[in-house]
Parts: sequence; structure tokens; C-alpha cells
Amino acid sequence: MTRTTNARIAGFTFLFYIAVGITSLVLLGRATGGKGIAAKLASIAQHATEVRVVVVLTLLTSFSALVLGVTLYAITREQDPDLAMLVLICRVIEGLNNVGGISTMLGLVWLATATGADAPDIAATHALGAFLQRAGGGVGAFFSAVGSTLFSYLLLRGRMIPIPLAWLGVLASVLLVVILPLQLAGFFGGSVNWFSWVTWLMWFPMFVFEVALALWLIIKGVAMPPNRQSPLKEAVS
Repeated sequence: MTRTTNARIAGFTFLFYIAVGITSLVLLGRATGGKGIAAKLASIAQHATEVRVVVVLTLLTSFSALVLGVTLYAITREQDPDLAMLVLICRVIEGLNNVGGISTMLGLVWLATATGADAPDIAATHALGAFLQRAGGGVGAFFSAVGSTLFSYLLLRGRMIPIPLAWLGVLASVLLVVILPLQLAGFFGGSVNWFSWVTWLMWFPMFVFEVALALWLIIKGVAMPPNRQSPLKEAVS
């Protein structure tokens, strides 16, 4: 595929990923309402269909992460093939982590709806439910942020998009690269809570960057890095 085609696919995929991700968060927030693990499991039991829809949406975001990995690699490999490959790997890890989240959600549905001999006792249910709710939170997001940092840097270095937009991507990504590991380690309130205004504030610059980048890629595409222009063009210039 051409650079323009890859850019447009990446742009549409960014928008699709964002739309599906936000929809998943809204549905999951409705399904896991309540304070305390007992209330959350009771809510999941009442909204099991919504959680299953989230499972399907999560599968779509996993595939979207792989599509982004391939297209972003194609866009930036001429600037630096090694860093571009690292971007691809980070997106693959992100996608695999999303797939792992599917098992977690299905486990919560089973735990919330299990009855009779198949149901664990109350203490085990609460302990397992609390563990599943926190399992893997923020890991995929961290690798996404690392990949975004490298991708934005390559765009900036190659002058492939407007410089202010590229700098926004670098700064927004670095912010997440710094904060997400601290959250995983238990600082700043622990793992990522997608229903907290602090989390949304932290991710807002990245949201603005990805939406603006997606529109730019769809409409304008990406410029060829100056040091990778054709010999004929260099001779003419």
C-alpha cells in the first residue's frame, strides 16, 4: 500500500478505536456501578448483556491496535526502521493486553451470575472479583503511550505533520509514559480508574492529539521525510 493509503487507514482506525473505546467505557461503567465489590458484581449480573457487548468491542479494539501498528510502521519506517519496528511491537503488546482483558470480563460475568454448585462461597467471590477488577489495568495503556511517544518523535523528526501537532503528541505521550508506571506501582491512587476525572484529565491531551492527527492523516496524509526524498526531486531542488 502507498503512504497515503496507510495514512488514511491509520486515521480512520484512530477514530474507530476512540469511538469504540469510549462506548466500551460507558457500557462498562453502567454495568459495574455501585460501591464495593458485592454491589459491582450484583450490577454486572443485572447488566450481563452489556458486558458481553463490551467483550465484542474489546476484540475490535485489539484488532485496531494491530492495524495501527502495521500502518504506523509503514508511515515511519523510512525515517527510522528500528524505532518504527518498536512502535509496531508496542502496538502488538497493547492489542494482546486488550485480548487478555476479554478473559477478565468474562470471568466477572461468570462470577456474578454463577449459581448452585458452580458458585464459589461469598468470601471467595468477593476476593476473586476484586482481583479480576484490578488485573492488568494500565499495562496495555503504558505500551500504547510508549509507542505513541516514539511515533510522535518520528513524525516530528521527519516533519511529516505540522510541528505543533507533532510536539503535542510527544508531550502528551511522555506525560502518560511517566505517570502510568507510577500508577501501576501503587502511586497516584493505584491502577488506572477510567471513571475518575483525574484519569480523563491525564488522557485529555492524548485524546486531542489523536483526534487531530486522525483528521490530518485522512485529509492531508503525511509528508515524505526530507532526507528520504527521491534523487530526482533532490536534483531539481
